[in-house]
Amino acid sequence: MPVQRVAAVEEGSPDAILIRRTMAEIGSIADKVTSYFYALLFVRHPELRVLFPPAMDTQRDRLLKALLTAAEHLDNTPVLVDYLQNLGRGHRKYGTRTEHYPAVGECLIGALSRYAGNVWDPETEAAWVRAYTTISQVMIDSAAADELRSPAWWHAEIVTHDLRTPDVAILTIRPDQPYPFLAGQYTSVETPWWPRVWRHYSFASAPRSDGLLTFHVKAVPAGWVSNALVHRARPGDVVRLGPPTGSMTVDHTADSGLLCLGGGTGIAPIKALVEDVAEHGARRPVEVFYGARTGDDLYDIHTMLRLQQSHPWLAVRAVIDQQAHVQLPDALRDYGPWNEYDAYLSGPPGMIRSGIHTLRDIGMPSSRIRHDAVEELLVTGI
Repeated sequence: MPVQRVAAVEEGSPDAILIRRTMAEIGSIADKVTSYFYALLFVRHPELRVLFPPAMDTQRDRLLKALLTAAEHLDNTPVLVDYLQNLGRGHRKYGTRTEHYPAVGECLIGALSRYAGNVWDPETEAAWVRAYTTISQVMIDSAAADELRSPAWWHAEIVTHDLRTPDVAILTIRPDQPYPFLAGQYTSVETPWWPRVWRHYSFASAPRSDGLLTFHVKAVPAGWVSNALVHRARPGDVVRLGPPTGSMTVDHTADSGLLCLGGGTGIAPIKALVEDVAEHGARRPVEVFYGARTGDDLYDIHTMLRLQQSHPWLAVRAVIDQQAHVQLPDALRDYGPWNEYDAYLSGPPGMIRSGIHTLRDIGMPSSRIRHDAVEELLVTGI
């Protein structure tokens, strides 16, 4: 009896299918596509060069990756719209205007048509034109709405600079005007030493009555912004802040407990969430696992322990994995059960991936796991 071969059925709208085929075609040569995209953009539209950092090695593929990621989610309208609205608001701080979008779209199509030749045809080009038109319009509308209620950026003066370890500093800053945000969110920061180079940092406290903001910054190798903030910044220096973003926030209409994993400086937003629960007066249980490579890396453990002493519903556990014998996510298996908890994860991407895997493995549904490690894609751009 002959074997029947069934071709794989591609799911999604016709445009989404064509876009995914393009993405598959260029996946192995993304660096070439990126280089060609920027070459086209700067040759055809040299006036746009000033919107980007002087050294493009820090820019890399952020803008193109953001556009391609948006196109890839074309069929998921709720995710796509939220993604693009964040992207549109975030682009305001770069000086992006409505008239810039057609130029970017033209060069996007130019780069794709050059490197996706095996699958590129008039039908595919039309699909990308329609996708980019949708993408750009949502971003333009979001930026226009945001302009009516908030500035493109905030200037903020560094008030205190506390060097906790040789490479970790806690900075308290004062914005020049009210800065609304929610505990668990993050923002982008630009220093005066590296114009147009922005990096993301989580708020390390819930909103305060005095309007001050706190960040934990770890200097990383070749990290221009992080090294400047840790080793060069001093009280009196002025930085710029982009708009707040991020969805790792607490639903105060629920009564579930909070299971929080914070690795390294990822303890910053966890601390903010604890303060947020305290300020709302809820007596919901909060379990914090604070991970570090060594005891010295638990630079804010005393703050967390003071919070534990003040709030009987809070438990703080330090997990040190110097010999890699006890990994932070694995420590979850020794406690629990966690079926009445929502999980919040913040820290290195590897820790978050491992944490998500562990939580799913012990039965926690994905809908109850919150983290912002991947959400950087939602706000990156030029």
